[in-house]
Amino acid sequence: MTDPLTPERPRILVANDDGIFSPGIKALALALADLGDVVVVAPDVEQSAVGHGITIRRPLRFKHTASAGFGELPAYRVDGTPADCVVLGAHLLGRPDLVVSGINLGPNLGDDLTHSGTVAAAFEGLALGIPAIAFSQQAGEGGEYSFTAGAAYAARLAREVLARGLPPRVLLNVNFPARTPRGVRVTRVGEHRWEDSIVTRHDPEGREYHWVAGTSRAADAHDETTDYGAVQSGLISVTPVRLDLTARDLLEEVGGYVPEV
Repeated sequence: MTDPLTPERPRILVANDDGIFSPGIKALALALADLGDVVVVAPDVEQSAVGHGITIRRPLRFKHTASAGFGELPAYRVDGTPADCVVLGAHLLGRPDLVVSGINLGPNLGDDLTHSGTVAAAFEGLALGIPAIAFSQQAGEGGEYSFTAGAAYAARLAREVLARGLPPRVLLNVNFPARTPRGVRVTRVGEHRWEDSIVTRHDPEGREYHWVAGTSRAADAHDETTDYGAVQSGLISVTPVRLDLTARDLLEEVGGYVPEV
C-alpha cells in the first residue's frame, strides 16, 4: 500500500472508539493537521467500552474512506477494535511519531480506563513504543458536545509531546469538562467507578434477556487532584498513566507467603 505521509514532517496517527464518522475524531484530526502528516484510522462502527481487545480469530478489512469529512486527510476504516486500528495503521501506513485517540464522546475517568476503547488505542501505541495521548470530552446539558476548546488544546499539547516526547510506557489521558475550561490540572487517576446493575426483561417469546446498566460513583468527586474531581470542577484533567501493572510495594510481602514448589 502506498504510504500517504511525507517523511519530512511528524507522522500522527489518529484513532478512536466512537467510529470513523464521530464528530470528535473529525475535530481532533483537523486540529492536528498543522502539526504534521495526519492519517485517520478508526473503527467502521462504534466500539465503545471494548477495552484493549485485539482481533485474532478472523481477518480484518482496512478500507480508505472519502466520505467522513476529513478533507484532504487520508482516512481509513477498520471492521475491528480501536487497538486493531492502531496496529494496522502503524504497520500498513508507516510507523507514526505520535498516536492520538479521541476526542471521545464522554469522559474516561477513574476505573473507566480499564474498559475504555479510547484509552486502549493509546495503550496500543505504547505497546508499539510510540508516544500516545487519549482525549475525551464530557457531555453538556442535553447530551450535547462542543469540541472547539478541546480540539484546540489537544493540538497545543500534541505539539509539546512531539517536541519533548514521553517517558517509556507512559501515556497522557486527557479529559475536557463540558463547559469552557477554567484551567488545567495534572491529576492522578481517581476512584470513579460504575456500580453495575442488571436489567432483566423478556422478549415476545417469553425468553429472558439482560441489559448491563450502571450508576456513576466517585468517592473523591470534589478532589481536584483527581481526574474526576478536576473535570467536575471545570478543569482540563491531564493524567500521566503508566503501563506497568506490577504492585511493586507488595513484592516482598507476597514473596513471604507464596508456597514453595
